[in-house]
Amino acid sequence: MQWAQNYNPMGNMFLSFVVACIPLVFFFWCLAIKKMKGYKAGFLTVVLAVIEAIVVYKMPVQLALEATALGGLQGLWPIGWIIVTAVFLYELTVASGKFQIISDSIASITQDRRLQALLIAFSFGAFLEGTAGYGTPVAIAGGLLAGLGFNPFYAAGLCLIANTAPVAFGGVGIPILTSGQVTGIDVLSISQMVGRQVPFLSLFVPFWLVFIMAGWKRTIEVLPAILVCGISFASTQYVTSNFLGPELPDVTSSIVSMVCLIILLKFWQPKSIFRFKDEKEQPIPAYSQNKISFSFGKIAQAWSPFVSLVVVICVWGGSAGIKAFLNKVTFMIPIRGLDRMIEQVKPIVTQAMPYGAVYKFDVLAATGTAILVTCILSKFLIGISWEKWALTFGLTLKKLTLPLVMIVSVLGFAYIENYSGMSGTLGLGLASTGTVFPLLAPLIGWIGVFLTGSDTSSNALFSNLQKVSAQQIGVDPTLLVAANSTGGVAAKMISPQSMAVATAATGLVGREGSLFRFTIKHSLLFVMITGVINLLQAYVLQWMIP
Repeated sequence: MQWAQNYNPMGNMFLSFVVACIPLVFFFWCLAIKKMKGYKAGFLTVVLAVIEAIVVYKMPVQLALEATALGGLQGLWPIGWIIVTAVFLYELTVASGKFQIISDSIASITQDRRLQALLIAFSFGAFLEGTAGYGTPVAIAGGLLAGLGFNPFYAAGLCLIANTAPVAFGGVGIPILTSGQVTGIDVLSISQMVGRQVPFLSLFVPFWLVFIMAGWKRTIEVLPAILVCGISFASTQYVTSNFLGPELPDVTSSIVSMVCLIILLKFWQPKSIFRFKDEKEQPIPAYSQNKISFSFGKIAQAWSPFVSLVVVICVWGGSAGIKAFLNKVTFMIPIRGLDRMIEQVKPIVTQAMPYGAVYKFDVLAATGTAILVTCILSKFLIGISWEKWALTFGLTLKKLTLPLVMIVSVLGFAYIENYSGMSGTLGLGLASTGTVFPLLAPLIGWIGVFLTGSDTSSNALFSNLQKVSAQQIGVDPTLLVAANSTGGVAAKMISPQSMAVATAATGLVGREGSLFRFTIKHSLLFVMITGVINLLQAYVLQWMIP
């Protein structure tokens, strides 16, 4: 017998909305007030949500537990599998010593602080976000800038602000893939929509980054570099997200922007080297060149794992024939006792319909498997032993244990929210804002990333809420689901998780409050920009929606 969802369990819509907010408020309290570890906050919140689903929403216990378990499984595969393999690829380059060559090859190109910030904080940071994510860009790029002579506080703050444009696609498209998993909307459509929003930020961030550092006059001095960096990144991001999918926009955009900027610097340099106030400013000697201490062959070898990643993922998802072959080892597993046992009702849907619960276990077709193949190829490309390869994999798993627990908990929370009808209650409440809701939709993603430190987790929490709200106000759901990811990028710089990584990487532990005050105004500016873009696309620029 089917159990029908009830979106007004308290008999009063406002009161039901308030009750549905309790798990979210509790999650905020755990993270922001109690400063609890993410995995603990996630676990306690999912327990609270299950209790509320059973007690308040009268959801049968078995259905509640099975829905939560299904979400946890989705957190492990395919989401967790992507995280493990992506971070593993990065760790292989570190373990082999090749990552130092990658860093040095970038740092030796220019001594100008403005250009170093563009290359390392923006372009290289985006590259790290696209391959590893989870704090890696801020940790590595921030540490690198500090090592080059940046004030540690500035190094941390600049890297946090720069790590905006790539966050919507994250490590190999995980945030977009998560949105697709939660909402059932085609992943490519979400990728295309995000790719028609976030490039506007990608154009703006390089300018804003230098402006923060140097002021208006010194920013104009390097305007050619800013334009080359921003335009090359944004245009590549648009093309990749719209025609290849969500896995590669960050990787391709960062590589293209770095290459374009390096080529520019071969033929153009600013009139003087910019230094901070406590550094001596000096002119660039005529015909001077920054020498790289590694041969082209060594640099190419160091970068080869990430070049291979681009090639393998393009092959994995770029051919219908290959997709069909890989999908032969895909198992569609209906969850007994849950599949079609819950009925969604009006006004969330136009007519009553059963809620499916099928677990997809795509052994070969999963993006994580493509990255694992790259990791195997990289063993030969960078010359690392099988023993060290296996040891690195084990250390990666150990390092990611707690982040995986948080992902499993948050996905479990997202699924119990959806299957119990709680997200429906929230959506109906938010939809009451009517036509103004598209302006506020990015703010929901912003709140989610602030709480969780992850665009992936924010999308797991709120993507379905955005979909439901869009249906209620007559706006294309793809737009608002994409807005959740786009709006979330602005909060990455102020999330407690990012603050902790940034301060640890630059020796500023204990100064999180100062760093928060430095970044909050920029964060609010960015989310306001995305809100305006989303509002225009909802009602004026509807032709931009795929």
